[in-house]
Amino acid sequence: MITLTESLKVKDLKSDVKPIWCPGCGDFGVLNSMLKALTDLKLDPAHVAIASGIGCSGRFPAFVNAYGFHGVHGRVLPLATGIKMANPELTVFAVGGDGDAFSIGAGHLPHAVRRNVDITYVVMDNEIYGLTKGQPSPTSPVGMERKASPYGTYDIPLNPIAMVLSYGATFAARGFSSQPRDLTELIKRGIQHPGFAFIQVISPCVTFYDTYARFKDITVPIPEEHDPADRVAAMELALQTDVQHLGVFYQEERASHHARVDQVRDRAGTDLSIEDLLKRFVR
Repeated sequence: MITLTESLKVKDLKSDVKPIWCPGCGDFGVLNSMLKALTDLKLDPAHVAIASGIGCSGRFPAFVNAYGFHGVHGRVLPLATGIKMANPELTVFAVGGDGDAFSIGAGHLPHAVRRNVDITYVVMDNEIYGLTKGQPSPTSPVGMERKASPYGTYDIPLNPIAMVLSYGATFAARGFSSQPRDLTELIKRGIQHPGFAFIQVISPCVTFYDTYARFKDITVPIPEEHDPADRVAAMELALQTDVQHLGVFYQEERASHHARVDQVRDRAGTDLSIEDLLKRFVR
């Protein structure tokens, strides 16, 4: 994590591209919280990279004055992993929505978690496919009636926090776009965590599925007595679906992916040239 000595303001991190999300979209809150987190930590934007997939959240990198890569549907985690492995000095973010993260991209999630890649994955969960006009997503609640599901959805929604905990996550948290100060602190903690930091953000879609009122009624802070080092207790909180807890569910220190790759490189030695390797393996 490379920082600046001079002061950094939020306006310095805003690009010339103006956000084109619908007025009231939760993603505005997520963007502002991320910019505030970067400035609070005085991160050098020249050493920040943001990768995204497809969906409303896919536009995210264009709005930040840092390096960005708008990838293809569901492939944000391999993309972010490659960026981090190529340049471990970068602070790397992966951003996506519930469709990108838990549908076509879901197969990459357990492997990024178990490898403990040192990136911060922010998933803006609005429980619907907003960019494609309101189809049910992997986190849509049972019975949700919309144009694409006129008789209500019948699939059980996925539980993102429970999923990553079961995969062995070293950092799992949930925030709410309408609570920007708390969300900023969560993102800062995710950045500072030396490993894979997963942050699910409740980020309502005001156009196709406005859930602000519902989530304001059912969101509660994680109890003060909760021990974030207790994975079982974290899972118990995650499985309480009548309320949505906000905060850090779980955190542990474990060697990151690139740290273990460096150990392999050290064991393999660095005195071999490309020519030597070709002589060994090319027949």
